[in-house]
Amino acid sequence: MTDMRKCIGSTRFGIDAHEAPATDFPAQPSQKDGLGRMCKPHWNAYTAGLARDRKARIATEVPVDSQVVPARGKKARTKPEPIRTKPARRRKTEGDPIVEAVDAAIAPEATNVAEDSIA
Repeated sequence: MTDMRKCIGSTRFGIDAHEAPATDFPAQPSQKDGLGRMCKPHWNAYTAGLARDRKARIATEVPVDSQVVPARGKKARTKPEPIRTKPARRRKTEGDPIVEAVDAAIAPEATNVAEDSIA
């Protein structure tokens, strides 16, 4: 005698729950016993019903004169935003050359380097 399991069915699509042989159930590794909850024929009918409902829902949501048509399973493609360039940074010391401004700010005696030689 074959092991019988209960196919849960679907009230949404008019599939009644019933008993079926365990061999009629697809493999479902995430379940404790490794088998699906619906038999193969009813699972196919259930997924086909979901697909029909999805197509009907999309047909009613998108206006006919719309230019954006949703691709199957993908988002609608739009033109990418242009790359923005930043203006060049300016010098923080406007009037003085950078080296002289830094030397004068760090050590005022740095301007007389030639006089303080080791020789």
